[in-house]
Amino acid sequence: MSATVDTHGHDDHDVHHHKETFVTKYIFSQDHKMIAKQYLITGTIMGVIGVLMSIMFRMQIAWPEEPNVLFEALLGKWAPGGVMDADIYLALVTIHGTIMVFFVLTAGLSGTFSNLLIPLQIGARDMASGFLNMVSYWLFFLSSVIMIISLFVEAGPAAAGWTIYPPLSALPMAQGGSGMGMTLWLVSMAIFIASSLLGSLNYIVTVINLRTKGMSMTRLPLTIWAFFVTAVIGVISFPVLLSAALLLIMDRSFGTSFFLSDIFIQGEVLHYQGGSPVLFEHLFWFLGHPEVYIVLLPALGITSEIIATNSRKPIFGYRAMVASILAIAFLSTIVWGHHMFISGMNPFLGSVFTFTTLLIAIPSAVKAFNYITTLWKGNLQMNPAMLFSIGLVSTFITGGLTGIILGDSALDINVHDTYFVVAHFHLVMGISALYGMFAGIYHWFPRMFGRMLNKNLGYLHFWVTAICAYGVFFPMHFIGMAGLPRRYYTNSNFPLFDDTANANVVITMFAIVGGIFQLVFLYNFFSSMFFGKKAPQNPWKSNTLEWTAPVKHIHGNWPGKIPHVYRWSYDYSKPGHDDDFVPQNVPMKEGEEELHH
Repeated sequence: MSATVDTHGHDDHDVHHHKETFVTKYIFSQDHKMIAKQYLITGTIMGVIGVLMSIMFRMQIAWPEEPNVLFEALLGKWAPGGVMDADIYLALVTIHGTIMVFFVLTAGLSGTFSNLLIPLQIGARDMASGFLNMVSYWLFFLSSVIMIISLFVEAGPAAAGWTIYPPLSALPMAQGGSGMGMTLWLVSMAIFIASSLLGSLNYIVTVINLRTKGMSMTRLPLTIWAFFVTAVIGVISFPVLLSAALLLIMDRSFGTSFFLSDIFIQGEVLHYQGGSPVLFEHLFWFLGHPEVYIVLLPALGITSEIIATNSRKPIFGYRAMVASILAIAFLSTIVWGHHMFISGMNPFLGSVFTFTTLLIAIPSAVKAFNYITTLWKGNLQMNPAMLFSIGLVSTFITGGLTGIILGDSALDINVHDTYFVVAHFHLVMGISALYGMFAGIYHWFPRMFGRMLNKNLGYLHFWVTAICAYGVFFPMHFIGMAGLPRRYYTNSNFPLFDDTANANVVITMFAIVGGIFQLVFLYNFFSSMFFGKKAPQNPWKSNTLEWTAPVKHIHGNWPGKIPHVYRWSYDYSKPGHDDDFVPQNVPMKEGEEELHH
């Protein structure tokens, strides 16, 4: 597996590439660097929509039944007199979850950085198939457009929670959001899965076949290991969600009964017999849990690279980090049942899933401790990318600790489907992955756009985001333990929950401030793209190959020969060298020992 190939025999690559038009350069581009930018900007736009939705439903929870100008302006008939309708609340929660999990943190994160970094860090001219790469992006774009169109359907967008459990999702007549909006959701997700699979196959083939001379698997940066393993998990688990979506379409439109049985509507018995909604839960969560790691692993890989670079130290325990990525990938496929402890499963099976779920804490802890030991006594460069990486380690640990409670069947039953669950997965998956994405953008922005982001705005963005993220999700643990259920559009009918009203107002205030402050990032991002300080070739004094390519993007990445690799990517502060970094394409000195932690 560690065999490497010289990516193109003709090393004096066709630098004088055929003249590109606007359409072939910016729209239907087959260049991995441009496709990465397309993913990033599309994912950012979807993220803005997702965050706006979360601010709206947080305002509804904090101040239920109160007229709101924002609701009237944005929701129209769904907020008569500015009071949010109950049906649209669930729809907002559903589409927010779908957009953030799939469109922002799967496509926006993996799509951007896998495309940008895989060819540049392994020393390849481009992806294995530029055409497939382009098709993958445009399928993602199409699925995004269909998801947005579903918001404007007359009966309302999909409203069955982002997990779309039947029968709400399987019976078009169940509620307004079960109609055309749900159909468009399923079509959008089917196209999204096709996009994800094409991208993943491309990433896998590129990493295995197109590494430059000397780039063995043990010299790969941890970013590439993470993207590679993420792609493998995607190829294994996404087809299962596609089958669930197709079977759901069959139930909805063609009269089958895969997920339906003994349904009564207003006293009338429907003809469905023999199906099982629990079957859908199995199919959904067989993707749903690996999906958590599809979202997380790229962020962890990015963090490994940034923490090592900005600590000016080799990453601690390189091989242990690789092993933990592989262990997480394997274990992620055998833990899905912990989402279903209250679905009536056999308690023995519950104990098996509890065991496998607690096992996954081991490789996760290895990663957390290795990050801390890499930081220990390092010469820390506290730039925004580093702050977001350290923030990721923090939320990964705090969010992961509550996972131990939720992974235990006896303890989970008490807090299942409460805000405790919302707090857990937003911290460990949502905020952690978002921090990884922000860290990656601050770190590789000069590589993408040839300019630097404003550092002071980056600091402001980090501190406000970090305080608001904990301000939103930390109190949620407590209202969850008080028993407050998820997805209720108002709790005012339950005197039991009156005590949580003030906490919900505090959470909403933090959410509004945190959401608004993302505008600082957006301003920094789009203004620096055109007016930022011009970037040097290697602004962070980093070792990996992408910083050996010229700042100006060229077709084929490097003019002339592709650099050869002589060492691993973490030779920071190595004795016997004048600088505190030694790029991978610098030959070994006589008698120099190759490090492999």
